[in-house]
Amino acid sequence: MDVLIISGSPRKNKNCEKLAEYAKEKLIGYGLKVKILKLSELHISACNACNYCKEKFECKIKDDMQKVYEDLINAKALLIISPTYFGNVSAQLKAFMDRTLVLRRNNFMLKDKFGGAIAIGGSRNGGQEFVINAIHNFFHIHGMIPLGDDAHFGGILYGSAEDRIGLKTVDNLLLKIRRLLH
Repeated sequence: MDVLIISGSPRKNKNCEKLAEYAKEKLIGYGLKVKILKLSELHISACNACNYCKEKFECKIKDDMQKVYEDLINAKALLIISPTYFGNVSAQLKAFMDRTLVLRRNNFMLKDKFGGAIAIGGSRNGGQEFVINAIHNFFHIHGMIPLGDDAHFGGILYGSAEDRIGLKTVDNLLLKIRRLLH
């Protein structure tokens, strides 16, 4: 798989999932193999810092995160989409990111993969930059290579998945992913 798209919203069929489908169609059109992971369909508990993954290549918490690790390892790039909740990523996405600690502790299994971020918020300056920064921090902590849209930090949308101005930043980010993976 070339790109794993992660929709970080708890809401089904809303903006983040619409953006994930939009990105998938564009990336498939570029000849890339793409899979979408919708956190709205998964139950992922928060990391409880038990340190079990320090000793073994597994997480002690048995939930839907077990289904995700292989896709993360096999993808060449991650595209993470999050709503802006109080100037940060959703709780579901934060739990997901924290639970990838097992991959970091086992030889940085996401190292050197590309990572792109898209954030959508209820106002034009609603904290989307902070969301993108949180996602980029996640990429850096794993040794990944964060991508922007050549002029900004990534895709930033306001109000809905149909934000024409915001979709330009998404399109530019997707083009960059295409250039780097071909």
